[in-house]
Amino acid sequence: MTQPPPPPNQPPQQPGFGPPQDSSQQPPAQPPTAPGGPGLHKAPEPGYGYPQAPQTPAGPPSAPQGPGYGYPQQQQQQQPPPTPAGGYGYPGQQPGPYGQPQQPYGQQQSYGQQQPYGQPGYGYPQPATMPMPSQPGQPGGGRKFNAQAAIIVSAVVAIALIVGGGVWYASSSGKDDKETTAEGGGTGGKDAKNGGAGGTGGGTTSEAKEKAPADPGSKVLFQVPAPKVPKDTTSISTAGSWLTDTVYAKSGIAEVVGYDRAKGTEKWTIDLPGPVCEATGHLTEDNKTAVIHKPAMPTKDDPQRCTQVTLIDLEAGKEVWSKTAESGTMEISFNNVTLSGGTVAAGSTSGGAAWEIASGKQLWAPKTSDACYDSGYGGGEKLVAVRKCGSYEQRQLHIQTIDPKSGKVITEYKMDEGIEYAGIVSTEPLVVAADVGDTAGDGSGISDFFSIDNKTGKLITRISAPGEEFAARCDIITRIEKCSGLAVGNGRLYVPTEEHEGGGEYSETNEVVAFDLSTGKQTGQRADAGDGYQLTPLRMDGGNVLAYKRPPYDKGGQIVSIDGASFKQTTLMENPATESVRNVETRMLPEYAEILYGQGGLYMSGVYASDYSTSDKEYLVIAFGTS
Repeated sequence: MTQPPPPPNQPPQQPGFGPPQDSSQQPPAQPPTAPGGPGLHKAPEPGYGYPQAPQTPAGPPSAPQGPGYGYPQQQQQQQPPPTPAGGYGYPGQQPGPYGQPQQPYGQQQSYGQQQPYGQPGYGYPQPATMPMPSQPGQPGGGRKFNAQAAIIVSAVVAIALIVGGGVWYASSSGKDDKETTAEGGGTGGKDAKNGGAGGTGGGTTSEAKEKAPADPGSKVLFQVPAPKVPKDTTSISTAGSWLTDTVYAKSGIAEVVGYDRAKGTEKWTIDLPGPVCEATGHLTEDNKTAVIHKPAMPTKDDPQRCTQVTLIDLEAGKEVWSKTAESGTMEISFNNVTLSGGTVAAGSTSGGAAWEIASGKQLWAPKTSDACYDSGYGGGEKLVAVRKCGSYEQRQLHIQTIDPKSGKVITEYKMDEGIEYAGIVSTEPLVVAADVGDTAGDGSGISDFFSIDNKTGKLITRISAPGEEFAARCDIITRIEKCSGLAVGNGRLYVPTEEHEGGGEYSETNEVVAFDLSTGKQTGQRADAGDGYQLTPLRMDGGNVLAYKRPPYDKGGQIVSIDGASFKQTTLMENPATESVRNVETRMLPEYAEILYGQGGLYMSGVYASDYSTSDKEYLVIAFGTS
């Protein structure tokens, strides 16, 4: 579950719903904070320039290389590394039943050293924690490594991104990426047997829409070359991808492009003045969605702030409206956005704001007199706010189901004091993730899940999810709704385990297990990935769980449907096993990229573009389809 911090999208905290910051705490390079709000002496939010950094690194690392993600390299296939006896990558450790807590609540051991501020991003550049090819003497295929080194490198990377406002800068311009096309497509998996877009699903079970084709073997539909970044910029955000019945849409550099789902031809382009900082995966019934972007292209002298909230129409391929909100006299720099019930809502360390989708009318904005502020929102079937109250280290989070039209609180659950951050996994049923007491120990942002009754605001159950056992991730710091690698439906929470020793020689594997949201206990069901594969839930499909199988070094990836009741797996897609295709696919894994599947099409995309030149071809998107 190791993940480094994501690039923050804004400068130090501004005034608003929360208290003002002491000017002495602000980095001198940032604009001054506008007055307003009670003085609670709140410590600075992490990821906004605290502490001051070592020198900015030259740029982000490249994605996993070769067959990738810890797979044996060709020259090493004859002498694989020994497998640790303890399993799960911890020598000498004997894990209990899959996913069962080893200690009571509040007493989990902190495995490794505590991670620095900043939690895992949804596919942002992964600095030191990228899985590396197996090396002799490194158990677990190189997935576990020195925690102190991870902390140091993660901190450097986080601060580098702070300085750039989510954009990496180079001291000198690098070489342009070479725009080429993947070769050796073909089809794969013709003998494979049974074994929408975004989101973890909801609580209402409907009929599954994704059906198994006669032949699950897929072919490459199209690839989109990685875009060239502006001069003197090493890496820039391309977050955001969506899937409709006719269009696959993807953020580029200061644009959103709509592609034909099958051919990859461009149907339309929406030009933006600056890069997309953040996007919601939710869509309205008529396929509108929202993004946050910068008002201009960033430079080394002016990184720009993420102040623009824009509604886009994915069918028409046009911008509907673009809005800003103020806290005091300064425009808010937002770090998360969502939509629900005809409303677009965006949160920040200065508080939240919302607009009516139909008209763009502002529905609410931060109040400088309040001692609390909305740090972010979860959308979909309900609109849920994570509201922060109190001073640093005496924080109390209020999980509020709110009316999307008025912002009025419908129900509220108050988390234990001292929990600084929480992520929204699902709004219906309401499931929240948190790293209680910083006990996750792996940067995943999750030590516990909270199942909450959003009709009464009462806690139903708390589920312990030790970081060394489970592989889901939440960016609980700023991107409230960015929880990935899990799904919610059928009254259950579906979570993958960490990789451990498989049945084959030198192989690793994992499982997906289910927790009952009414009792907090495991149901006893388990979906096995199979030797050499790693299984990651993507979303619900009616009562079934759609999951991606990361392949071993000599296979293509798969999409499977896991029956929510029997846990029987049905293969919906198996990708080509040719080396050139695998090399692209294995750079687009769930930990690093956005993965959407629907109607027999799989779309995998990166969330940043860089100017790094490698011997391999670089892509923004690769799409697969079955016949």
